[in-house]
Amino acid sequence: MKVALAYDRLNKWGGAERVLLALHKLYPDAPLYTSVYDKEKAPWASVFDVRTSFLQGLPFTMNHELFATLMPLAFESFNFDEFDLVISVTSEAAKGIITKPKTQHICYCLTPTRYLWSGYGEYFKSSIFKFLSKPVVWYLRAWDKSAAQRPDAYIAISKEVQTRISKHYGRESEIVYPPADSIKHQVSSIKYKENKNEILNTKYILHNTGNYFLIVSRLVPYKKIDLAVKVFNKLKLPLKIIGAGVEMKKLKAMAGQTIEFLGYLTDKELVRYYSECKALIFPGLEDFGLTIIEAQSFGKPVIAFRAGGALETILQGRTGLFFSEQTVESLIRAIKQFNNLTIDPEDCVENAEKFSFKRFKKEFMRTIDPLFDCSIVSN
Repeated sequence: MKVALAYDRLNKWGGAERVLLALHKLYPDAPLYTSVYDKEKAPWASVFDVRTSFLQGLPFTMNHELFATLMPLAFESFNFDEFDLVISVTSEAAKGIITKPKTQHICYCLTPTRYLWSGYGEYFKSSIFKFLSKPVVWYLRAWDKSAAQRPDAYIAISKEVQTRISKHYGRESEIVYPPADSIKHQVSSIKYKENKNEILNTKYILHNTGNYFLIVSRLVPYKKIDLAVKVFNKLKLPLKIIGAGVEMKKLKAMAGQTIEFLGYLTDKELVRYYSECKALIFPGLEDFGLTIIEAQSFGKPVIAFRAGGALETILQGRTGLFFSEQTVESLIRAIKQFNNLTIDPEDCVENAEKFSFKRFKKEFMRTIDPLFDCSIVSN
């Protein structure tokens, strides 16, 4: 059986890209169709046979916000006649591919297009989207809703996303949580000593606890990293921020002396910071939130906004704490409450192990097999 993958664009690294690599393990021969491919920003994608659209040859298209109106045409231009199954992984336009009846199309939906639906107000405060007039937005919404009817079936990454798919697209979906153990697997092959702290090749990672809190995130508006910066400025507590994005300059200008920006780090570099932090701070409303699971896999609790995918991945009082409003006061209360709370690291690790690749493979194939009679390697 011939399988292809489709994804919105290859120009960054984050949770969605980990999903693609998980699917590559299931379908190693599947080519990956995408609008544009920036090899410098997405070196991880070199494992794929990448097939780009006509947008690849146009100037200024590596910034996807600037060619939103061309994305529908890019994905409609692909021909999938040679394939039996296409899996689109998307939070934007990849679900809009056109397939003939003999080619089945499953959409693994990260979220309905955020800047058109759930995040409309937030995105259009940003100058990079202000060029889109209301008629253009209306056109994109109409296309998006129409294109959402094309997949033969939907798989949602969380209950939060399942609800959005139903609300915005009127489609039913199954839930298969993404795998979140790729860093843990890398850790198991690492053995080093630094400052007399040792990480051993054992089932559980040594739970070294430093004095700092941690954020691992792309630095974009909807992640609400600015909220955490304001809070840690006020509390004068140490915070390390790992990640890059359009808000880096703004956030650095806001940050006080207790906040450190580390930029993009590899998975191996992340090991130390996850293993030594006090807790992960998660201030945004996320579709799922892979970093929540990654932190718990190191035995570290998470302080998160009480909404979205975090409600499905954190056990209140056992593996983390929630704050109820995206305000400075609410997050400060949660941090002060956390400082008086005892968290068992093994509870965090045990919770994280529910989101393994083995579980993902079983559930994903269980969803596909009855519908499309497809299979992968047996082990």
